[in-house]
Amino acid sequence: MALATLRANRMRSLLTMLGIVIGNASVISLVGIGQGAQNLAERELGTLGANVLFVVPGNNDTRRQGINRPRTLVLEDAVAIAEQVPSVRRVAPQIALTEVAQVGGRSASTTVTGTTAEFLPVRRFEVARGRFISTEDNRSARNVVVLGPDIKDTLFGPARAIGQRVRLRNQSFEVIGVLAAKGAVFGSNQDENVYIPINTMVNRLSGRDPTYGVSLTFISVEARDEDSVGAAKFQITNLLRQRHRILREDDFAVRSQQDALTIVGTITGGLTLMLAAIGGVSLLVGGIGIMNIMLVSVSERTEEIGLRKALGARSGDVLGQFLVESLVLASLGGVAGATVGLAVVTGVGRFSPLPASIAPTTVLGTVLVSGSIGLFFGVIPARRAARLDPIVALRSL
Repeated sequence: MALATLRANRMRSLLTMLGIVIGNASVISLVGIGQGAQNLAERELGTLGANVLFVVPGNNDTRRQGINRPRTLVLEDAVAIAEQVPSVRRVAPQIALTEVAQVGGRSASTTVTGTTAEFLPVRRFEVARGRFISTEDNRSARNVVVLGPDIKDTLFGPARAIGQRVRLRNQSFEVIGVLAAKGAVFGSNQDENVYIPINTMVNRLSGRDPTYGVSLTFISVEARDEDSVGAAKFQITNLLRQRHRILREDDFAVRSQQDALTIVGTITGGLTLMLAAIGGVSLLVGGIGIMNIMLVSVSERTEEIGLRKALGARSGDVLGQFLVESLVLASLGGVAGATVGLAVVTGVGRFSPLPASIAPTTVLGTVLVSGSIGLFFGVIPARRAARLDPIVALRSL
């Protein structure tokens, strides 16, 4: 009977369901895209390694004041961590500067990272051609450079880069290696960076501060294994507090992959919840539309209701009839909206770099919520129909 009633007013039924369809599609697609953002962040963080720590300069006050890289980490700190922290396997100090790389008539802005041979195993990078910076390169402060694959293609195209020269701030560097593709981390494309020995960086580009010494951008640290991460974080913190003579707030921070995952999960979870709430507003509007159209339906079918009650139908029978109609209307809209939402999530996951996905329980829950909205907003029209006096209702016949 409910389906027959909906077919009798097809256009009105379709327009009424449209709010539920849009609401369900919005919730499912937005939650799926939000989950995709979290999956992408976790995947990028996973490339860092589960037992990698990052020691960064500054504290919350300096970051709030907009100080980009306070001089609170120096090269001697990295040396001390490598020599005095037993739970640490390797340490890779890093100095990063933005420079213009030139080869003939070609040029490109790039991040130049001065580091050591330990950078490669600590950060899980691989060399595609040639070799990486060696300990001897650092000791002799040689003018050698290792290119990311994207910057190599920009500067040399398909031509061979090994053995060629690249200019950085009017200094000539010999290309000794090209890294394998690594991708982006936190929106920064690692394949566009170039790497030189840290001593070369200090002597040729960044310089040495007479007061602070060699200031570092950050220090990458590899713990002995995943179980040693907590101990390494604790020991590094204590060592640097002693070295920096800290009594109150630290002037550095030690971050692990799990810390980053927690922060990213909190941010993306909050954004996903907000997006779902925005989509839920459409469901609310759709529910109000169902209530409105059901009230119109009650007014149009007054005679039918009066006749049913005159023939013995109880108020509960009429109430159930109209509740079923609103439930069917909302459920059909929910299924249609879920189908559209799943199509959007599938399309985003297939044709964009965002690995969007949605759990089946979320889809089922959204459809059930839309059905519940139909019941909730159908109660008032159904109660109004059930309370009609059959004598009054039959007067218009």
